[in-house]
Amino acid sequence: MIEGVKVKKLKIIPDERGRLMEILRSDDEAFKKFGQVYMTTAYPGVVKAWHYHKKQDDNFTCISGKMRLALYDARPKSPTYKEVNDFIISLEDPMVVTIPKLVYHGFKCISDCEAVVINTVTLPYNYKEPDEFRLDEYDNDIPYDWRK
Repeated sequence: MIEGVKVKKLKIIPDERGRLMEILRSDDEAFKKFGQVYMTTAYPGVVKAWHYHKKQDDNFTCISGKMRLALYDARPKSPTYKEVNDFIISLEDPMVVTIPKLVYHGFKCISDCEAVVINTVTLPYNYKEPDEFRLDEYDNDIPYDWRK
């Protein structure tokens, strides 16, 4: 596992009215601080990658559809430098993955329906100076193939 990445398996609690799933709590080991929560989606087969942050950590989960989340450790001083992690996240296998700053990440919708992703980040989005640094999803030096 990439240094600093944390995975928390989530539990869905059903009853006659529907379902409940806690995603991130302030008393979780992975929780640092609250910045904002946002939703993003991807249509079937669409890749949203690669990017990293210098200041914030992300906490990704998928609440509808299915996503393949990939991480790449490009931090030269990390003990897991150049390591790749790959996760399949859906309501069938619910989890929240904490992605530390400076780790490249992206996801692909691998379901027949739109994947709905919730991200709880440690800092609010800065519209004037976004903390987001991007690479092309295919044309890069990351040893990962989104076509699989």
